[in-house]
Amino acid sequence: MSAVEETPKDSAPRPVAKATPSSSAVAWLLNLLSSVRFGVALLILLVIASMIGMLIMQQNVEGFDKYYAELTPSQKLLYGSLGFFDIYHAWYFNLLLLVLSLNIMLASIDRFPKTWKIVSRRKIEAGRQWLLGQEQHAEVVIRDENPTTVAERLGASMRRAGFKPTVKEKDGRVYIFGERGAWNRLGYLAVHVALLTIFAGGFLTAQFGRDGQMALQPGSSSSEMSNLSFHLDQVTTVPVELPFTVTCTDIQQKLIQKDGSIMANNTIDWLTWIRITDETGTREGLVHLNEPSDYRGYRFFQASFIAFGQARNITLKLTPQDGGAPLEVNIPRDGSATLTGH
Repeated sequence: MSAVEETPKDSAPRPVAKATPSSSAVAWLLNLLSSVRFGVALLILLVIASMIGMLIMQQNVEGFDKYYAELTPSQKLLYGSLGFFDIYHAWYFNLLLLVLSLNIMLASIDRFPKTWKIVSRRKIEAGRQWLLGQEQHAEVVIRDENPTTVAERLGASMRRAGFKPTVKEKDGRVYIFGERGAWNRLGYLAVHVALLTIFAGGFLTAQFGRDGQMALQPGSSSSEMSNLSFHLDQVTTVPVELPFTVTCTDIQQKLIQKDGSIMANNTIDWLTWIRITDETGTREGLVHLNEPSDYRGYRFFQASFIAFGQARNITLKLTPQDGGAPLEVNIPRDGSATLTGH
């Protein structure tokens, strides 16, 4: 049987829209920005830049002036011109973060509808040619057996393998569909959200974060922290004002071996009690060695210590010259003790 379609004489042909060079360029750019290969390439470049920042000391790190003085003139010129001494604030590093974030968002938007369609609308029935075109397929010939019985046997095998089978009959054919872990197809969204969160946090910290050091000892107060700013061989101290005042009320050093030294290798923990005062009142805080204290977006943690010799308390073991039992005297910081009978 043949069919002939006749176009009416009075009907005009429909115009065919042609793509302009500008629309083609925009489409090419969007396809590039949403490409997974392009995103992987950007991620590799970002990792390389981060490794450079790890291997080459950054200018905001204490000790950079000595590191910079030991470099050769060619290294100073090359690293300085490429921005390696402050790579996390370099324009190309921020551009990599921006383009990679845009690539992740566009790739997610481009692939989510297809993924959601597969998850929500499962393709239970499929033609023979489509099945044979899959990379993994197998063909089995079963003769003289009821299709319903075959479907039941295959369904039981799928259940034993952990699949959830679905049996459907259409146009005299029986289709058996089984799957497991369908929601795993959306796992890439969790990875994309995690990467975007890390990138956003890193960018905001680099652009708007402030850090510094505050030297504290019992009884001292301060409303600012100091930060060393290095610009190649120039070192300056930059004060950073705080919206509150921090007062150190007490410091305690816990030793691993009580009879050992008070150096860092014999210290298991540092405890610093602080009192924070602002317009809202007073708040007590405790800073541990690995347990910082947070207040109004600022985080206080133990950075270093200087052994002044001002112990929280000392215990003296005194032996009288004229004989007798030794005496133990505990003297607190800025305190005194009286010997009994002397």
